[in-house]
Amino acid sequence: MSAEHGRLRVLAGGRSADAYDLSEQVGFVLRKANQRHLAIFASRISDLTPPQFAALAKLHEVGATSQNQLGQLVAMDAATIKGVIDRLKARDLVVLEPHGRDRRRLVVSLSDEGRNLIETLLPDALEVSEETLAPLTPRETATFLRLLAKLAEG
Repeated sequence: MSAEHGRLRVLAGGRSADAYDLSEQVGFVLRKANQRHLAIFASRISDLTPPQFAALAKLHEVGATSQNQLGQLVAMDAATIKGVIDRLKARDLVVLEPHGRDRRRLVVSLSDEGRNLIETLLPDALEVSEETLAPLTPRETATFLRLLAKLAEG
């Protein structure tokens, strides 16, 4: 709710709507930084989407795991991870098998082709991160990543 005071709009709590500058808002700046990162990613890793890459990289890191657990590990909801896994399976990059004790659950693992692909792409992914962070000094990078992690934890 806002009240008009002359030409200055005052929001509840006494804050001025005229003081709002989109270019200084965290969501806007994060989106622009993410767009830059995604462009760098696409220029180096055009074979996979970032979510597909994340799923393969996490499987490479942790080994076979349930589809649900993989979704949690890569911060994707159940519907999103299912779509990602379905596309990776269609490309023979992952294998799905029923869970040993719970037949309703699926265990996802890398196929040989998936393992070869992710092992080939991991050095490129490191370069993507380096290029994304290139405008920052090493100290700024460490601070930035620490603060981003703090924001992500909430």
